[in-house]
Amino acid sequence: MINALYETSMMVLKNNLAVKPGESFVIIADLSRRKIGEALFQAGLDMGAEAILVVMRERSRHGEEPPKPVAEALISSDVFVAPTKYSLTHTQARRKACERGARGATMPGITEEMFKRTLSLDYSEVARLSNIVADVLSKASEAHVISEAGTDIKFSLEHRRAKADTGIYDKPGSFGNLPAGEAFIAPVEGTAEGVIVVDGSIASIGLVSEPVKITVRKGFAEEFYGKEALMLKKTLESVGLREAFNLAEFGIGTNAQARISGNILEDEKAYGTVHFAFGDNSTFGGKTKAGIHLDVLVRKPTVYLDGEKIMDRGKLLIP
Repeated sequence: MINALYETSMMVLKNNLAVKPGESFVIIADLSRRKIGEALFQAGLDMGAEAILVVMRERSRHGEEPPKPVAEALISSDVFVAPTKYSLTHTQARRKACERGARGATMPGITEEMFKRTLSLDYSEVARLSNIVADVLSKASEAHVISEAGTDIKFSLEHRRAKADTGIYDKPGSFGNLPAGEAFIAPVEGTAEGVIVVDGSIASIGLVSEPVKITVRKGFAEEFYGKEALMLKKTLESVGLREAFNLAEFGIGTNAQARISGNILEDEKAYGTVHFAFGDNSTFGGKTKAGIHLDVLVRKPTVYLDGEKIMDRGKLLIP
C-alpha cells in the first residue's frame, strides 16, 4: 500500500507540482489522510525539497479555516498539497498562500484508491480541454442550464473570468484540485433564477438516493425538496450566514477518467457533468465570503451560453 502511494506521490510531485530541490514543500493532512500525507512527505524528501508534514484535526465542514499555525505554514510555503477530509480550497489561508506566490493543490475527500487511480494519468489532455472550456465561459454574459431530470436555471456571467483546473500547477500562484479536470466560474451574485435538480451527488453527503430539487431566487437557494435535501439545508444553515445559500459556482467536468462514486472531489471532474456550489466564491473571482463551499452534481446537462448550445446532454460541442 505504502509503496503504491509513494510511487504515485513521486508522479504528483514531478508531473503536477514540479517540485524542485530546496523548495519549501508543505503537506497538510488530517488524521484520516495521514498515510497519503506521509507518502507525499517521503517523496518530497527524496526529491530534495524541504518537506514539512503537518497533521491536524479534521475540520467540521468544507471551507472552514485551518488552525492559525497550519495557515501560517501554508502561507509561507513554496509548494503545498492538502489531502484532507474537508476542503481547504475556499479558505482565506489557501487564497493568501497563492497570492504570496505559493503553488499547490488541495485533495478534499481523497481516498487511497482514488489517489493511486486518478493521479497516474497524463494530464495534458485534461489541461487542454479545461483551458478551452474556461475560455468559452469567460467570454459569455449569460448561462442557461437544463437537464432531463428537471434542472432549468439562468444566471449572469458578466465580467467574470473562469478558472481552468488543469492538474498542472508549476507556476507561482497556480492552484487547483487533484484529481483535476474542470472549468469553473463564479456567477454574478443575485442573478440566478430557476431550479437545480441534483441527480448525482452532494459534497459531504454522497450519492443522492433520489433527485434533490433546489429552487434559486435572486441568487440564493430558497427551497429544498428530496430525501437528502434536509441534510444539505442543515449543513448550509450551520454556518449561521445568509451568504451560505449564495449560488457561488458553476463548473463543467473535463476528465474522461473520473468516475461518479459519491466523492465530490472526483465526481465534479467527470466528463458529462456540471456542478453548482453554494456559499463562498471570494477565492476565485466572486464577492461572497461565507466560510463554507458546498458542491452539488448534475448529470447529462445541456448548457447554453448567450443562447448558443455548448453542451448537449453531457456531450461538449466545442473542440
